[in-house]
Amino acid sequence: MDREAEMVETLDYRQSPLPLRDDLVGAHQRAWARLGAPGEWWTGAERVAIAEETRAATDCGLCRDRRAALSPRAVTGTRTCTAATALPQTLVEVIHRIRTDSGRLTRAFYESALAGGLSDAEYVETVGVMATVIAIDSFCDAMDIPRHALPAPAAGEPRRRRPAGAKDGLAWVPTVAPEDMTEAEAGMYDDLSAVNIHRALSLVPAEVAGFFDLDAAHYLPDAALRDFGTEYRALTHAQIEFLAARVSAINQCFY
Repeated sequence: MDREAEMVETLDYRQSPLPLRDDLVGAHQRAWARLGAPGEWWTGAERVAIAEETRAATDCGLCRDRRAALSPRAVTGTRTCTAATALPQTLVEVIHRIRTDSGRLTRAFYESALAGGLSDAEYVETVGVMATVIAIDSFCDAMDIPRHALPAPAAGEPRRRRPAGAKDGLAWVPTVAPEDMTEAEAGMYDDLSAVNIHRALSLVPAEVAGFFDLDAAHYLPDAALRDFGTEYRALTHAQIEFLAARVSAINQCFY
């Protein structure tokens, strides 16, 4: 039995109080299968450890104190809660800060992560893993059902392929414009308009494909976003955007 077939059997929503669309369940199953598989720069075990640390960060007392302070730099101390993984401390700090205080991240914070030994591509893949876990955990919390057990990591080594056309300038991390793609990234922007939000993870093309597969099910496929003459969900376009704007404000997302 292959890995995706295993996830179809083990990740389900039989405890859901409401019926769920098949495409939504399928997107979650694919995302969970990707989570434990080797990525571009992290092994399957490292990706699962990043997911564990993402969950642990919300219970970290040091992170709570920093978030409550005028500046996170004003608070020092020992981290009170981690997932006890073998991840390097620079990576643990990145995960905790992104998870608990993303609205106050700065270029200096990003550059300190690079100075601490994290590569720009590892940073991007970490964000992709975290976004996947947070999206599905938040869904489970909203439905008042248990969060899924993290997948068992699959064996294998990361592919370690960096897009040749990645350039600085659009964001803190290098990104890939459609005109700079090579055959190795072919298909990265399929069914996407390649606007800035689509390019954000493009230093790791598999994370673009993975995250926006999940995004299309949670939100709307890119082609449907501006098709105002057709309503694809039980909610209208206007209702979806109202909720998106409110959640963005609560999460201090300034995109």
